[in-house]
Formats: sequence, structure tokens, C-alpha cells
Amino acid sequence: MRKLTIVLVILFFITACHQPDHIAEENPSFEMQNSSSEYITISGLPVTRVSSDITSNTTWSGVIEIDGIVHVTYGATLTIQPGTFIKGKPVIGYGPNGVLVITKSGKLNAVGTETQPIIFTSYNLLDGDESTLPRPGDFGGVILLGDAPTNKSSTTRIEGLSDSSSEYGGSNVSHNAGSMKYVRIEFAGYDFLGSNSGNEINGLTLGGVGTHTTLDHIQVSYSLDDSFEFFGGTVNATNLISFAPQDDNFDFENGYTGTISCGLALADYNSGHSYQNSSSPDSNGIELDNDVMGSGNFPMTHPVVNNLTIIGQNINRTNMYSSFYENGIHIRRNGKLTLNNAVVTGYPAGIKAEGTGSELSSSSSPGTIKVHGFTTSVSGMGTSGIPATNLLTGTTASSWAMSQPFFNEISWNINPRNCGNFNGTWTKYNFSWVE
Repeated sequence: MRKLTIVLVILFFITACHQPDHIAEENPSFEMQNSSSEYITISGLPVTRVSSDITSNTTWSGVIEIDGIVHVTYGATLTIQPGTFIKGKPVIGYGPNGVLVITKSGKLNAVGTETQPIIFTSYNLLDGDESTLPRPGDFGGVILLGDAPTNKSSTTRIEGLSDSSSEYGGSNVSHNAGSMKYVRIEFAGYDFLGSNSGNEINGLTLGGVGTHTTLDHIQVSYSLDDSFEFFGGTVNATNLISFAPQDDNFDFENGYTGTISCGLALADYNSGHSYQNSSSPDSNGIELDNDVMGSGNFPMTHPVVNNLTIIGQNINRTNMYSSFYENGIHIRRNGKLTLNNAVVTGYPAGIKAEGTGSELSSSSSPGTIKVHGFTTSVSGMGTSGIPATNLLTGTTASSWAMSQPFFNEISWNINPRNCGNFNGTWTKYNFSWVE
């Protein structure tokens, strides 16, 4: 599976690199959106390697290379200046290619700007060599941990790590892990046991993170696992973009109760996708559980998601990975979701609430939800309140006021729900080299 994923990603980038200039000029779609920062220029700058844990206040700028797993701990704050590029050092053998972990006692101050975002990215984009191409997993990922409430023990260790400093959860609703603003995380992720093992590092992982933390204008692209995964906690987030992950765009579990305002989950035909039991599809726009066992433990997983657009792919587009999509939104294992002002299109099933206790919350605004599914638009507890006029099933998906409903098609746009400046200069959807 992974070898095939890499091949398709490489083919995508080769095709993009050889695209005629006149096409780029005439096609103003998100796919042709270039970043203000050019990797080829940055690759010529000096590199600072970091391999030890950060135990006192530290500032990063320029180009940083993370060697192994670096923890920010013992009350230290890591400040990352606008325009900083962070890459992982390639690991020979077993292990992720650089992971930044903000522990319960640490803090991150990573505040970029629209024109100078902070970028965690593939080492293959920063080596100055056009023959090396980025792949999911080139960077390990970013993990924020805190002592906000979860429905697990406060000694629970975050998925993907095993050391004692990786514990999360507690009783501090207002925990503050710091700020992330105008940040991109690209080609991140790691699976310790194999594809979709349940022990993965995501693009951005949040465990027990509290309400005093700021998460705003963050794009995660081409993650090897989920783009964003919330394990409990109360943190709120705004203006999030998930672009072309191999697993889920947004994943909530272990008692997460925060609010996500203004989100975009965007599929790319050229991205690979995960599966379970070697054959069952397992890529969702949103995946939501109370916990892996479906227990009734409190707090119950119940996020509020406002102003959300989930874009899958065109069923008529030939692509070997299309069968690995599952649900636009999958609510299961006693989980609940309040959803307001949302559009879901391009998945086999639009919204599926599955199993006892799982529901699209009755407190949502059903008239603001529009759902398409190739086989099923909605099913399960709480979905019956969505007006029939807002539901569509079949091979033809509605644009729902967009120019058309799929990212890879000509002149795609997200209007009128571009609530997070999703095609601004801080974003990136085209990873080909720019002369």
C-alpha cells in the first residue's frame, strides 16, 4: 500500500512540474495556488540541528532540523519566528523523521503571519535537489499535550509515543499549550506498527489540550495518518485546513468537547488512503468516537463544529484509491457531534451515525447542513432532521453554490464558505517546484 502511495504521489508531482505555463496562468484554482515562500530559496540557508529536549526558553528562526523526538518540557517555552522552516532529519532504520512534542509542562509560541507562515515540512523539499520529491512521513509530526479533561486516566500516554513525558489529561479545563497561528504542517506522520495500526503520529496531534490554547489558521497537508486528531481536551480551534491525508481529516475521541469554527477538509485524487483489515475503506472527513471501546466514560466526546466544508472526490474520476474513501462524517462508538452550517460531498456515505449512543446532536441546526453521498446521504440517530431538500444521493454531486464540487477539477473554489482565507498566501496546494 505505502509503495503504491509513494508512486502515485511522485507521479502527481512530476506531472505538476511539467505543466505548461499557460495553464498555470489561466487556471486560478486552489491547485495552482503558490506560497509566498519558495523552498528552493530556503534550501540555501544555514541549518540549525536540534537533537536535545528543550528545558529553557528557546527561540527558533531560519531553517531548523529536528533530529529524533524533541520535547519542550520543564516549564520552557519554544518560540518559533514567522517564516521559519522546520524539517525532520531522515532516520536510518526504525523511527519517525523528527517529532516536536510540547509536554504538559511546556509551551509553544508559533505565531506566523499570512505572508510569513511557519512551515513544518519534508526534508526533500529543502535539499535544493529537484530530483528528490516529498512523501507522507518525511516529517514526524507536531504533538501538543496538556492536563485538560479527558475520559482516560491522566497517566495515559499519547498515541505514537511511549515515554512518561508523553502523558496527557487531567482536570485543568483552561490549560494553555501556547499558540499556533499561520502554520503549515506538510508530509508528516508515522505508523509504528504498520498501516492503520492504531499507534500512529498524525500531522497535528492534541492530547488533553485546554481552552487557553490558541489554534488558528493551520493547514496540514499529505499526512501519513490523520491531519488533525483530538484526544480529549477542551481546546477550541479556528480556520483549519486538512488537505489530502491518507487517513481521516479530523478525528475526535477520548472526551474531546471543544469547538471547531471554520474548517475545510479537501481530498486530492493523487493522495493515497488507508484501509482496515487489508480491504475495508477507512478514510473519513470526520471520524468521531467516545473512545475506542465505545464506553460511556465522561466527559463524552462531543465537539461542536461550525462552518465546515468536506470535499471528497468524483466517483467518475478513474483512480485506484477512490474505493478507500468511507464516510464524509462517521459518528460511532457512543460519540456525539453538534454540526452547524456544513457541506459534505464526494464520499460513498455523507453522514453516518452508527451504533447505540452515537448521534448527530439534536441541538444542531439541521437546516444549515447539506449532504451528498454516492450511495447514502445520511443515516443514523439525529440525521432525520436534515431537510430532504438538503440531501443528495447518486453519482452526480451538487456544487452546493461552489463552481463545482471537487478540488481537482478546473476552477474549483470554496465560495461562499471561504471563512478562513483558504486560498490566501499562507496556504499551499501545489507542491511542484516553482522557478
